[in-house]
Amino acid sequence: MKKPIFILFSVLILLLVGSCSTRKDKFINRSFHSVTTKYNVLYNGQVAFEKGLEELNSKYKDDYWKKLPIEPLKVEELAIPGVKQTSDNSNESFERAEEKAVKAVQKHSMNISGRERNKQIDDSYLLLGKSRYYSQRFVPALEAFNYVIKNYPNADLIYETKIWQAKTQLRLKNEEQAYESLQFMLKREEMLDEEIAEKAHTAMAMVFTVMDSTDQVVHHLKKATLTDNDKEQKARNLFILGQIYRERNQLDSSQMAFQDIIEMKKIPYKYRIHSQIEKAKNLTDETDTDVLIETLEKLIKDRDNRPYLDELHYQTGLVHEKLGRVDLAIEHFEKSVHTREAKQFQQGLSYEKLGNIYFDRAKFVEAGAYYDSVLNVPQEMSTKRIRSLERKRKNLEEVITLEGTTKVTDSIFNVISMSEEEQEVFFQSHIDALKEAEEKAKEQILNTGFEGASSSINNKDTQGKWYFYNTQVVGFGLQEFQKIWGNRPLEDNWRLSDKSVFNNEGELEALTVDLEIDDSKKYDLQSYLDRIPTDKSEIDSLSTLRNETYYQLGLIYKEQFKENKLAADKLEKLLTFEPDEKYILPAKYHLYKIYSEINSLKSDKYKNDIVSNYADTKYAKLILNPEEILAAADDENSPENIYKNIYYEYQEGNYDEVVGKTEEAIGQYEELPILPKFELLRAYAIGKRDGLEAFKTALEFVALNYSNTDEGKKATEVIETISKLE
Repeated sequence: MKKPIFILFSVLILLLVGSCSTRKDKFINRSFHSVTTKYNVLYNGQVAFEKGLEELNSKYKDDYWKKLPIEPLKVEELAIPGVKQTSDNSNESFERAEEKAVKAVQKHSMNISGRERNKQIDDSYLLLGKSRYYSQRFVPALEAFNYVIKNYPNADLIYETKIWQAKTQLRLKNEEQAYESLQFMLKREEMLDEEIAEKAHTAMAMVFTVMDSTDQVVHHLKKATLTDNDKEQKARNLFILGQIYRERNQLDSSQMAFQDIIEMKKIPYKYRIHSQIEKAKNLTDETDTDVLIETLEKLIKDRDNRPYLDELHYQTGLVHEKLGRVDLAIEHFEKSVHTREAKQFQQGLSYEKLGNIYFDRAKFVEAGAYYDSVLNVPQEMSTKRIRSLERKRKNLEEVITLEGTTKVTDSIFNVISMSEEEQEVFFQSHIDALKEAEEKAKEQILNTGFEGASSSINNKDTQGKWYFYNTQVVGFGLQEFQKIWGNRPLEDNWRLSDKSVFNNEGELEALTVDLEIDDSKKYDLQSYLDRIPTDKSEIDSLSTLRNETYYQLGLIYKEQFKENKLAADKLEKLLTFEPDEKYILPAKYHLYKIYSEINSLKSDKYKNDIVSNYADTKYAKLILNPEEILAAADDENSPENIYKNIYYEYQEGNYDEVVGKTEEAIGQYEELPILPKFELLRAYAIGKRDGLEAFKTALEFVALNYSNTDEGKKATEVIETISKLE
């Protein structure tokens, strides 16, 4: 009995060994290698490939503020054969899949008499090409696809391989060849099964995206969304269709595309939730806003949507803003910024929205703080949006600095004006507040640790509302300082990021009183009282600084930001200070011009004042007969001659004089065509005096406010030249 079993076993061994040969065209050989390839080597390769694709998709992050790419693959650079990938797209799973595909070909290919007898080898080459494609090694990937098409023209996977070949050609920037290959295939679309036809249309849409033919993109994406063979790709194609329809202002079609995604089953949730957000972006006057806001609020309350709260709050804020509910919009933009999983780019958009709202409300200091937050978000800084925001923020720099100076000087004069008893009460209140805040800080440290205490202190108004003392516990004070001022160098007048806004740095000496108070004296009332300015020259210096600051703010609000009410408030308040004569008449003239747009009675009041009490001045002539100023071209006091004289001063290097005289001329000749010339000359003088950054800022003002003049165009040209040198 043992002998027959042994013989049978030996026969099986011989048959197995014989079947291992790849040179014999026999059924047993073909079967053995086909089965071994499919269920061993190729199976393991396919598992590795799918794992690699899953890892790649998990790393890929779509930017839903742009039109999505049809294929979610970020191509950073073309891979060079023989050079190991170092990008985020390198993936060991794809390498393993490629190794298995190569092994399948090397060990199980049965190419006998020029004909491949193993039906799994074409699958192996396709897996090899796809693995290389996703590793972004497009040239060797193309070689694999080409080999299949050339040597296995009747393979079951021939059409799928041709689609991959076309996609690879597209990645290699050979869109014409990709187009021709797909076009030839789609001419016989009736011969293709549904799944292959849809893949071909998707690939063709990719080609026309590169060719910038949106009509054809729409046509092929619609063809690629007729069935549910590939649900995820269908959802992505519909999403892109919805975005394109919105770009074309076909909002009904856009809404239908996004609604189709919302109703789909078994698709990645990101497409469904973002389709809800995209529908909200299609807001029109016909939209039922109550239903829309109710839907968004319901999505916000859904715990499954926590990763998307930043976007949902932002979009809800946009809807409220469009409806004029600005306070509600602010609330949602703030929540968008502070959600636990807020994405950096979305934070930047929300900060920018908050900045724009406060800018429109003429709260420029708050706006500047939000713009700073946008610029501190890690992002591509060379985009048009960020460059525009940087310019807007720079234009606010002077306002923020000057507003800070007015608060400082107002605080000082407020204290000076008090009686001794009132001063004592004032400072004692501050000392009591310091003690209370410090005790609370210590309690917070004990109860919740430093981080909680820091947060608590930052939520309080610890900036200090007056001049003499502005520190808390050192650790908290440092954080608060950086929050307000940023990183400032250790130098005189550190408060000013742009010192060019003051004509005379000596005017700031009154503000350089040592603000540091020894810990042993910070609760000592007398140490504060001793710091109250009493010297007349010091008080006069502060008064001069305050008057100049108010005047400059009035002009900036009037001319640069067109905020007439703010400008009038500053100039009206300036006149209550009984300033130097040089400010009185220009301030009254600017008030006359401001009120001519918003309050005719007040405008007439200042007009009559100037004409009656300053009849011989140019301001009176500008009011009564501006043509006379223009006609007096030969007069040595004509605007043209004044400009020439100031220009000669510029050539002599008297830049302080030039800045002062151009500012005076700008106030006098704001209605005349020569005004941009004075503005540009002032910018050049500032550049010579204060350096390149100040020069660029001054030029940006000219370029922004006089864009249609030769001077504005010249300023833009110089800015571009400076930017190239940086």
